[in-house]
Amino acid sequence: MKRFVSCALFCMAMLGVGSTPAFADKIPVPDGPVILTISGDIDTANVDGTVQFDRMTLADLDKSLIETTTIWTDGRHTFQGVSLHILTELLGVSDGTLLSTAINDYTVEIPVSDAVPDGPIIAYKMDGDEMSVRDKGPLWVVYPYDSSPDYRTAVIHARSIWQLDRIEVVK
Repeated sequence: MKRFVSCALFCMAMLGVGSTPAFADKIPVPDGPVILTISGDIDTANVDGTVQFDRMTLADLDKSLIETTTIWTDGRHTFQGVSLHILTELLGVSDGTLLSTAINDYTVEIPVSDAVPDGPIIAYKMDGDEMSVRDKGPLWVVYPYDSSPDYRTAVIHARSIWQLDRIEVVK
C-alpha cells in the first residue's frame, strides 16, 4: 500500500490534478530498447510524433499492482505496471479507442472508457519478475479480474493482450 500511495502522490504531482499533464513534456527519450510506442491522437511526444518507452522509463511512470487470477495462468499472481488511467491522462486522452498491438501484429481495441482508477494496467512484471516474450511479455494488459464480475467476461479477456509493443490512439 505504501508503494501505491507514493506512486499516486508522484503521479498526481507530475500530472497536475485536473489539468493538462505537467509530466507530458518531460517524458525522456528512451536510453534502452523501446518496448512500447504510442502514436495517434495524443497531446505529447518524445520521439518523432510518438511517445516511446524503454523498460525503465515505463517503470518510472507508475508501479500499480494488481493481485488476481487469470484464465491463462495457474493460481493467483501479482502484476506490476502502469495504470491505463494514469497513462491516458499523461497523454491527454479522454475518449476514443486504444488500438493495442502485439509483436506478432495481433490487434485489439480497448475503449479509453476502460482506463479507470483501479482498472487495468500495462503489466511489465509478474510476481516481481520481468516477463519474457515466452511468458506473455514484455508487456501484458491485465485487468483486476477478481475484483468484479464485470472483469470476467469474454470481451474483457479479449482485450487482455500480451506481448504488447504499440498503441495507436484513435478518436
